[in-house]
Amino acid sequence: MTTPDTTSTPYTAGEKDTLHTSLDRMRDAVLGKLEGLDDAELRRPLTPSGTSLLGLVKHLGSVEYGWFVSAFGGEVEPLWFDPYTDEDMRADQGETTQQIIDFYGRARAAADRTIDQRALDDLGRPDWRGEAVSLRWVLVHMIEETARHAGHMDIVRELIDGAVGDRPAG
Repeated sequence: MTTPDTTSTPYTAGEKDTLHTSLDRMRDAVLGKLEGLDDAELRRPLTPSGTSLLGLVKHLGSVEYGWFVSAFGGEVEPLWFDPYTDEDMRADQGETTQQIIDFYGRARAAADRTIDQRALDDLGRPDWRGEAVSLRWVLVHMIEETARHAGHMDIVRELIDGAVGDRPAG
């Protein structure tokens, strides 16, 4: 698995490109935390709440679909877990590692289509929230959400094998 370099947007890019690139940097950091680990390490819960690297990837795929796709009227793929419970944070419903990584990739691609097709001021309505949200707000929220969980992944990865930093070595 090779993490793409999405850090090339110029410092003077427009607002939408800057926000999208920031989100992509965090997404790539998330995937980078998986590199070089075996299946057992990716699934290993290292907190009392059961946080694992793969569980966090699954959760992030779920929220990408929810905030970007579902909220803006897009089609979300059928889920094999309940996204409104802790099932989206656990990698233990019989899914394979590749299934979760691919799910995150599809969610990310679906979210990117929404970002590309919408203006920052376009409004969506998450079915679990009831109030309208702008694409701008969702982009900022998802940068925060992804960065928060990338930070969790930093700690979990360090506990697994001592690796630190937001990019894989090399």
